[in-house]
Amino acid sequence: MRASATLSSSLPPDIRLMNAVTALLLAGVLLLAAGLSLRWVSRQPVFAIRAIQVEGDVARNSAASLRANALPGLSGSFLSMSLQQGREAFEAVPWVRSAVVQRVWPNQLKVRLEEHRPAAYWETKAEGADANSDATVERRLVNSFGEVFQANLGDVEDEDLPVLAGPSGTSASMLHMWQRLQQASRAMDDSIDRLDLSGRGSWRITLDKGAVIELGRGEEDEVLARYGQLVRTVSQLTSRFQAPLLSADLRHADGYAVRLQGYATVAKPVKTNKPAAKPAKPASAGTIRN
Repeated sequence: MRASATLSSSLPPDIRLMNAVTALLLAGVLLLAAGLSLRWVSRQPVFAIRAIQVEGDVARNSAASLRANALPGLSGSFLSMSLQQGREAFEAVPWVRSAVVQRVWPNQLKVRLEEHRPAAYWETKAEGADANSDATVERRLVNSFGEVFQANLGDVEDEDLPVLAGPSGTSASMLHMWQRLQQASRAMDDSIDRLDLSGRGSWRITLDKGAVIELGRGEEDEVLARYGQLVRTVSQLTSRFQAPLLSADLRHADGYAVRLQGYATVAKPVKTNKPAAKPAKPASAGTIRN
């Protein structure tokens, strides 16, 4: 051992460098050969993907739909296929929100899908559009997480979905706001058909029975408090005059203004213990002053 060590250390530097380069080259050749061999093996028919097992949400996609939309995005064998590539191929299928792809030895894939659950239609407000503007881009859908996604709208035409229309990037907050306003609307035996949000943060709702409510700007709790006041007191007016609500404006500091079919009121706090004043001459846009 000592003689061998002494002999090695006594070699000239250029010989030691040559030996090191030769060892590296040999290692590289061996690695290349191993890689080529593995590649050749992975291409053998025995490792071709024979079956794909799909689990999870498949309500919106049939086996034929998945085959047509996902399989063209898959390439390689059981050993060589990229799982990331497989996930992206399945997530490109309409209605698929997320996919998890796993290998099952020796030649199968297991795919677990999560589909979008539609919660509302979505319309993106054009830049600078106010709450009353209908200027929007293509209608899409919002899922239960508040995420906007693209799908065939005909697949949900029989579902009673509200419309959310607001600036890009506000779909999640708007869905949350709609849920809170919808809960409050049940006290009026009504529901919210459409919720608009302007670029300046002004809210506007359209009820299922047709009334349009201007909620104004402010924090969620502040806007909900104003709406709550309307919900608690508007029945006094509709019952008193036996007329349905057409619109309401809650953007006043000291109360709100409403318009009933054939009547309207000016902005003034509505007292729960005081009946509304007698109407002026009935007309399609008459005025009632409290």
